[in-house]
Amino acid sequence: MHLTQALHRAVQQTPDLPATVFGERVRTWAQSADRAARLAAALKGLGVHSGDRVAILAQNCDDYHDFLFAVPWADAVAVPVNTRWSAREIAFSLEDAGVVALVVDDAFLDMVDELKHLAPVVKAFVHSGDRTRPADLHGFEDLIAAHDPIEDARRGGDSLAAIYYTGGTTGTPKGVMLSQANLMSAALGALATGQFLAPRGRLLHSAPMFHLADGSGWVARNLVGGTHVILPGFSAETVAAAVEQHQITDMFLAPTMIQMLVDSSAARAHDLSSLRHLLYGASPISQALLERTMRLLPLVKPLQAYGMTELSPTTTVLTAEDHQTPELLRSAGRAVPIAEVKVVDEDDNEVPLGTVGEVVARGPHVMLGYWNRPQETAQALRGGWMHTGDGGYMDQNGYLFIVDRIKDMIVTGGENVYSAEVENALAQHPSVATCAVIGVPDADWGERVHAVVVLHEGATATFEELREHCGALIARYKAPRSVDFVEALPLTAAQKVSKVELRETYWKDESRSVS
Repeated sequence: MHLTQALHRAVQQTPDLPATVFGERVRTWAQSADRAARLAAALKGLGVHSGDRVAILAQNCDDYHDFLFAVPWADAVAVPVNTRWSAREIAFSLEDAGVVALVVDDAFLDMVDELKHLAPVVKAFVHSGDRTRPADLHGFEDLIAAHDPIEDARRGGDSLAAIYYTGGTTGTPKGVMLSQANLMSAALGALATGQFLAPRGRLLHSAPMFHLADGSGWVARNLVGGTHVILPGFSAETVAAAVEQHQITDMFLAPTMIQMLVDSSAARAHDLSSLRHLLYGASPISQALLERTMRLLPLVKPLQAYGMTELSPTTTVLTAEDHQTPELLRSAGRAVPIAEVKVVDEDDNEVPLGTVGEVVARGPHVMLGYWNRPQETAQALRGGWMHTGDGGYMDQNGYLFIVDRIKDMIVTGGENVYSAEVENALAQHPSVATCAVIGVPDADWGERVHAVVVLHEGATATFEELREHCGALIARYKAPRSVDFVEALPLTAAQKVSKVELRETYWKDESRSVS
């Protein structure tokens, strides 16, 4: 298995089909292959050797697509960089991975001097974009034009394909090592559900391409053919307009993005009827939001994917048919054909059905390990299973239900409360647009259940009203004991709610962050 395999197949079968659409620029699959072969030659000319790491720090663009093919073509390893990190965080990942060459776009050109100082390991900088670049940077297009194409190294199998850095929500970011086979297996597993992407359809990229939630869609679309329509980033207006203009058939959105889209005027001002698959993941979706989405997009098949970067990233899928069964809407679905999933206790013994424990998985999609972190790798992969750190339970039909990150569990008055359950109850209130639930210090309860709530525009609600609403849906001790109303929730680069940031306000004066 190798990532460039799909590129060769596309050139053979659909050379003139658009591979990428970015603004007014359209490039065919034949052009993609030629550019990848030339860029691979350029990387070798810059001193990139077999197994070296090459990074990209850029917003979504068609050059990103070329980069993702060119790096394995050159027998090297890709390092997509989180665009929302500070220069110091970016430099940490570059130094940690030993990156020898870095591609930057217009948005990050002004950061180059600082990165040169903070990450001296990087020997070559390449600029992709239209801005005037400094003389000591190489031009992306100039390199492609100046080099003849070379043969594909066909880097494949268990060889390292990419290092994806985790968001750092639990400490210093870790580099997740994914092989060619990892990425291909995960995509094939998702496609084997039969409802992941429309064959030779058009996939919209608006989620960040540096994140594997979007990257896995890139791999899958390459495998089944079709076209990548790429937006620099997400906004409800640009997504709705792109769906209509380019007749988008498939797209991935985090629930926060879905909420912004379906509640926007843009979604009603544009024709979205070409959409056939809406894949969501990265965090749970409320039943209320899902119902609003299906009213807006009745022809769309909703699909939920669950996993993590360490699982390349998909390990379970909740299909469109599953969405027709109300009691399954809280489920993360069932294991994809290439994966095994089970729930275990602290001693790694499988727990009875319906019992909450840690979700673990194994299969060809499980990471090689953490870059230069053998002890953490051994801990995460003990017994041959990837330990996700997610708390969940399995039902009698193999459906997995995620209740929360284990570390996010709130212990209040000796009772365990999983925030996802409270959030789902809150989200069913008609005034609530989105919400997050965390544990905060409490003199009487140790921790109390605290909600941070964003209301729909023009809507009103009180703490007492929301608490009574929750008390009618879940046990009363789980209902929020305090509420903050805010304009927006902080988000991580993967468009998940940043509970770390939410907690900081309440725990900053405490010696530890749980009671």
